[in-house]
Amino acid sequence: MSKADDLAEMSSTVSKARKLEIEHNKLRKKLRRLVGRAIADYQMIGQGDRVMVCLSGGKDSYTMLEVLQSLQRNAPIEFSIFAVNVDQKQPGFPPDVLPEYAASQSVEFHAIEEDTYSIVMEKTPEGKTYCPICSRLRRGILYSAAKRFGATKIALGHHLDDVVETLFLNMFHGGRMKAMPPRLRSDDGLHHVIRPLFYVREKDIERYSKAEAHPIIPCDLCGSQSNLQRQVIKSMLREWESVQPGRVENIARAIRTVVPTHLADTELFDFSALEESVDLDPIRQLLIS
Repeated sequence: MSKADDLAEMSSTVSKARKLEIEHNKLRKKLRRLVGRAIADYQMIGQGDRVMVCLSGGKDSYTMLEVLQSLQRNAPIEFSIFAVNVDQKQPGFPPDVLPEYAASQSVEFHAIEEDTYSIVMEKTPEGKTYCPICSRLRRGILYSAAKRFGATKIALGHHLDDVVETLFLNMFHGGRMKAMPPRLRSDDGLHHVIRPLFYVREKDIERYSKAEAHPIIPCDLCGSQSNLQRQVIKSMLREWESVQPGRVENIARAIRTVVPTHLADTELFDFSALEESVDLDPIRQLLIS
């Protein structure tokens, strides 16, 4: 290979690297914009808040932490951030990965060791999914940690796709139109849960996390099961999206744009009040005469 060829190859490599850097910066700005919008729309974070970021070792929580840190540096209000991880004693869980990552991000970090793995394995009936028991135990641990460490907000890494998937899970298997709210107060009123990634697509998180080379820790508990209905829903939405790009965003927009008069929940709309302002049509008058 000639010197000219070497220079051309080097120039091409530099050009590709520069292009990737530009694309990643655009993606970073997009994530900042969407997270910032969600925080503003739902008043997720206020002056003086101490935000507990739940760091699982997955792409979503890494991305959420870094975007919140970026927003924190330029926010018009002051708030603090710290991260926690619940070490559930799953076999093979690497105890050093998250502390080292947190140190690299200069973020306060607390590891909470609770053997929920044994409880989940013991209490879950054969053929059933681990998620219900696991999530309840983890929620209780996080609430206790928030109280112990003085958190005013608990940040979870659920994204737009999680929200839409949960809507269909509840519709198909629970008979309810219920998804994940962007902000939630616990039943006892003591804790506020926020989801800063509420407007963010999973595919953008995947791109960002891959470019940042996050040290991903897989959840072998959930990942070991083949009968998860969420995976079925995820596949369904992926197929819909391939046929009609933007469909998932439209569903997410529908969750935020509810028309109670065109549903059938009497708790949301008083249908009996319509009698006061609407005359009975001739057919109905005939039926009751």
